[in-house]
Amino acid sequence: MVDTAQRNVLGGPLAECSRRPLTGFFRDGCCNTGPEDRGRHTVCAEVTAEFLAFSKARGNDLSTPVPAFGFPGLRPGDRWCLCAARWREAWEAGKAPRVVLAATHAATLELVDLAALKAHALDLM
Repeated sequence: MVDTAQRNVLGGPLAECSRRPLTGFFRDGCCNTGPEDRGRHTVCAEVTAEFLAFSKARGNDLSTPVPAFGFPGLRPGDRWCLCAARWREAWEAGKAPRVVLAATHAATLELVDLAALKAHALDLM
């Protein structure tokens, strides 16, 4: 269920990012955030092989399954709520994945410029 109090980067209600695989800091399918989400998992991205390799090289392996935590491992094309700082880091390195603006939380704008997100938007095409 989408929390209507949570807003996206365009000012509208936060849309769902993914249920397969189930994403979000709260594992509710949305990039909701709150005080307990220190990593700010707010960017709904469609991951690519290039981004997954970049993230793994930076110490966050998102492609290897971790069954003990119910994590299936991501494959190119999966949507996932990324940490805003990691997305910005990938953007600065020219490896940022595309994003779904309607499902990207407004808190992202504290770390990432809206123009950068729009340049990588899947839902503005």
